[in-house]
Amino acid sequence: QVQLAESGGGLVQAGGSLRLSCAASGRTFNTYTMGWFRQALGKEREFVAYITWSGGVTYYAASVKGRFTISRDNAMNTVHLQMKSLKPEDTAIYYCAARVYGDASYNYWGQGTQVTVSS
Repeated sequence: QVQLAESGGGLVQAGGSLRLSCAASGRTFNTYTMGWFRQALGKEREFVAYITWSGGVTYYAASVKGRFTISRDNAMNTVHLQMKSLKPEDTAIYYCAARVYGDASYNYWGQGTQVTVSS
């Protein structure tokens, strides 16, 4: 069982930056692929980025590639999402999620943190 808790959300002007963090409980954090997703008001949840257990592979949605960076610290059981050049369309609740090695879907989800980008 893994529990995830996001932090770092807030209100920022367009063009600004935010760094989201996700703290995970559990001794097997370093075996999980970690992902970030977001859900804007009235829209379905969408994938943002993922990072493999070692941090060796990352992947981004086209809408954030080049602006967002995902990273992880397995010693601290944390994963981060550095967001730069934020746009109003990045406004959403951001969720981190953990996927067990070999599973196709994400098994554990955090409660989310609100990011609001004003124009």
